[in-house]
Amino acid sequence: MYDFCYSEFLIKFKQLNDSSLIYLSAQVVHCGMKYKHLFFDLDHTLWDFEANSRQTLEEMYESMQLKEKGVYDFDLFHKNYLVYNDKLWERYRNGFIKVDELRWKRMWLTLLDFKIGSEVLAREMGAHFLDLLPTRKILFPYAIELLKYLTQKKYQLHLITNGFEKTQHSKLENSGLNSFFKEVITSESSNSLKPHKEIFEYAFQKTGAKKEESIMIGDSIEVDIQGAINAGIDQVYVNHLHVTPSIIPTYTVHSLKELESIF
Repeated sequence: MYDFCYSEFLIKFKQLNDSSLIYLSAQVVHCGMKYKHLFFDLDHTLWDFEANSRQTLEEMYESMQLKEKGVYDFDLFHKNYLVYNDKLWERYRNGFIKVDELRWKRMWLTLLDFKIGSEVLAREMGAHFLDLLPTRKILFPYAIELLKYLTQKKYQLHLITNGFEKTQHSKLENSGLNSFFKEVITSESSNSLKPHKEIFEYAFQKTGAKKEESIMIGDSIEVDIQGAINAGIDQVYVNHLHVTPSIIPTYTVHSLKELESIF
């Protein structure tokens, strides 16, 4: 799909014979792509965090014998974990807690709901979780097909993620996404976090991208879309959950395949 077109008239003269010329004109349309650099989010956009975290926690539930320790309901444990994970990530983005606290407290708070107050167990679970989670491979439908399509169309693909450096690179490698992205910008490498504009400015500097040629593609209104607005670039809201957004992005899609209608 072409993002912009312009036309011009070409004027030529053709020699018919020694004494005659004819006048020729034609309208020529030139088309090109508005965007050259596509910046993707990873978790919840391409890589299915909920499905992968559930798979990881199910394995830990068995291997660490959490039922015998008092976690009597796995589904409730997983549901509560997702709530605490989101809350602690918000506090981490806002600078209220450090990364180490995020890693073990999401487990500790979930355990407290089952009246288990062991910090030792929570820290052990946090470390084990980070070892296992990046090995998971569940992607959202059409993720690979989309990235192949965009690569064939010569877009420059990059990632901007708030995830940890080692963890995110491991996810990319294990899920088969690594080869599609030219640059991977993490919060650790940039010393900033979405939605702050500094992480985007670092990304522009590292990739050589101009703002007018760049667009952010992500699932979070508060983090990806607001971050792109703060940085002055267009946005695509990947609304997997069909929620009503609090702000209006440049584009909205409800599946990864729909991105082909934009690019």
